[in-house]
Amino acid sequence: MNEQTATEPTRAEQARKVALAVQDVSKTYGATRALDGVSLEVTTGAIHGLMGGNGSGKSTLIKMLAGVVTPDEGKLALKGDWIDARSHTPARAKASGLHFVHQQNSTFPDLTVAENLALGRGFESTAVRSINWSAQKARARQVLDRFEIDVAADTHLVRLSPAAQMMVAIARALQDQDDTDERGVLVLDEPTASLPKHEVDVLLTALRRYAADGQTIIYVSHRLEEVTAITDEVTVLRNGNVASRLIGTEISHDTLVAGITGSTSGTHAGGSRRANDAIASRVHLSHAAGFRETALTLSRRTASGLEGESLLLRAGEIVGIAGLLGSGRSRLLKQIFGAVPRDDFEVTVRSGTVPSSDMRTAMKRGVAFVPENRLREAALPELSIAENLSITSLSEHSRAGWIRPSRERKAANRLIQEFGVRAPSTIAPLTALSGGNQQKVILARWLQRRPDVLLLDEPTQGVDIGARNEIHELVRAAASAGTAVLVVSSDFGELAALAQRAVVISGGEIVDSVGGPLTEDILNDIVYAQEKAL
Repeated sequence: MNEQTATEPTRAEQARKVALAVQDVSKTYGATRALDGVSLEVTTGAIHGLMGGNGSGKSTLIKMLAGVVTPDEGKLALKGDWIDARSHTPARAKASGLHFVHQQNSTFPDLTVAENLALGRGFESTAVRSINWSAQKARARQVLDRFEIDVAADTHLVRLSPAAQMMVAIARALQDQDDTDERGVLVLDEPTASLPKHEVDVLLTALRRYAADGQTIIYVSHRLEEVTAITDEVTVLRNGNVASRLIGTEISHDTLVAGITGSTSGTHAGGSRRANDAIASRVHLSHAAGFRETALTLSRRTASGLEGESLLLRAGEIVGIAGLLGSGRSRLLKQIFGAVPRDDFEVTVRSGTVPSSDMRTAMKRGVAFVPENRLREAALPELSIAENLSITSLSEHSRAGWIRPSRERKAANRLIQEFGVRAPSTIAPLTALSGGNQQKVILARWLQRRPDVLLLDEPTQGVDIGARNEIHELVRAAASAGTAVLVVSSDFGELAALAQRAVVISGGEIVDSVGGPLTEDILNDIVYAQEKAL
């Protein structure tokens, strides 16, 4: 349902109560109604949560606020002034005090904090137009002090914790506000998607402090526990409409799930059951019979030869890799798959060794990899869904070296049904799908090959609760069918939910192991104990 829109408030009422308002905004992409008469109000000084499942219209709304997407119709009020939303531009968004920090926050890790801050405002200069470094550092220290970020201005960003890096990005976006008492609106789009719990707590504490100082914040997230903990009000989108608006004590796990999914469970069991049956039906009896045999071994290589096993996975087992950003967790998966070189350990699977930097051999020997950045590293976004599904099995859809589109589409239709992918058609581009459905396409592509080893890097990053549950079920079904799964996640709660045990990585080395049952707190404590010990 759409939120009921009252008559437009006076400018005085708007300026006093509401920092930003959207009225009856709609946007259509071809036959898809991305936004359908959406209206919302963001209270001045509040932390306003914006939630919705994949395909809910959330991303389109944020892009409209940034001025990079032009709606078909609707109105927008910033600083109390109503305008036609179709005339909103990036320049007007900036002039009106809208500031955006995205999950990929566009900071530069190899530059210093002072340099990163200057990129948002400009460098302090001397009379002869050269950079005045002493003034620049002094200016940076003022910004850091104002936002209570306890780091040195000349520290390189890569040396900061993930939460501190995000706070520097926020400070860069908001630094001009220290010249005025007027606060704009800070839009944070999935700011904690790659942060573990301890880092999330640090960031949320800082955001509460900024809000208490009068900063209005729109907080976009799929993480229910964060939204319930930090927000004063929430707008939930579903299928391009406002499904619910919650204030204060109305905000709870159950009310958010109900708004996002239309039910209280947040699951779609039918699709999961179909996928479980489909995956299980593909398993060779010989594969199923070997469930506790070794599927993957990492052996350390030294000057005197191979020395012991640093990691061993058995068939049907799900093992988590716990570590902070920069710990080497993602690189380890890429090294196993042959996507980046390695020289300090050897990879052995059932059918033999996997040479360094040899993805073709890794795939032939039953290793599958779903990387963190699905669109950039695991897909061809502008190609069709059918073409993306067939990339790893072209020989099954070709004759005499020529792809047969009809056979490709038939196979794609079967996979879409089995894996619960919600898609307009198999010939639609992959970018027409929500993030959760894109991920299911990539998983379906690999799981149809019956891999011995499945490597997953942030498998549910940026997807809604319903898609997250479905992806978890796909992973569990693959493990039940005999696939060994090695999974990296910044969300230690996710690792605890999926994995039977975990290994801890720091500085590119596996430094500890944790037996089950796992909990988020156990993993968090062990990971941070290891970091402090370094």
